Amino acid sequence: MDEPPKIIFDPATFLSNAGLGRRIIRLKTKESFFSQGNPADCVFYLQNGRAKLTVVSKNGKEATITMIAAGEFIGEESIAGPMGLRMATATAISPCTALKIERAEMIRILHEEHTFSDMFLKFLLHRSMRTQADLVDQLFNSSEKRLAQILLLMAEFGKPGEPETLIPSITQETLAEMIGTTRSRVSFFMNRFRKLGFIEYKGRIRVHKSLLNVILHDKLPEQDLQLPSVITYARKQRLHPVKLKVR
Repeated sequence: MDEPPKIIFDPATFLSNAGLGRRIIRLKTKESFFSQGNPADCVFYLQNGRAKLTVVSKNGKEATITMIAAGEFIGEESIAGPMGLRMATATAISPCTALKIERAEMIRILHEEHTFSDMFLKFLLHRSMRTQADLVDQLFNSSEKRLAQILLLMAEFGKPGEPETLIPSITQETLAEMIGTTRSRVSFFMNRFRKLGFIEYKGRIRVHKSLLNVILHDKLPEQDLQLPSVITYARKQRLHPVKLKVR
């Protein structure tokens, strides 16, 4: 008698549909996935939208830790050990759709499905590397460069496909928290970026590829009128030339 065909586990299908121990939720802008101090009893997979992770100190000062994009997990610390409390607050900054996975189901699928656990491990390593890069960024890079990096990250430059040049709504206060400076400094940099044609905004911010100049050269045109070309920079860094279409 023939054995029934073995069902191949597909992580994408698992993360796209509700099922045992998981359900799809929808949040409006400014709604929270969870708050600091809540029980860490589940993990969220963000299917659509954008979110931010913030912490509040004992003195009541709030700081934004990171931005979360579609295709990332939220609240993965809930499976790190015995169930504890949330160390941060996750809030939607645009309408979001997410898969809420109960802690027990997340642990089960990680143990039983190696394809899923491999994918999840890659996500954790990527987030760890990004956290380290953010720390180095805070220590060594200027506020202006950090702001440019945040805007490019939100526009998803560098990811496959066309970048989302019109980024989700975000306040200058939040941007200031993320790069460790004041709102007035962010306002100053944003006005300069706009005058140079790197961004434009009327309510929401549109990011142009020319903003990459701030990252590549770490200078603005008005600071040095004889900036090296991108190709020259690439040769010095032993990188492949990158062609940028400046708008």
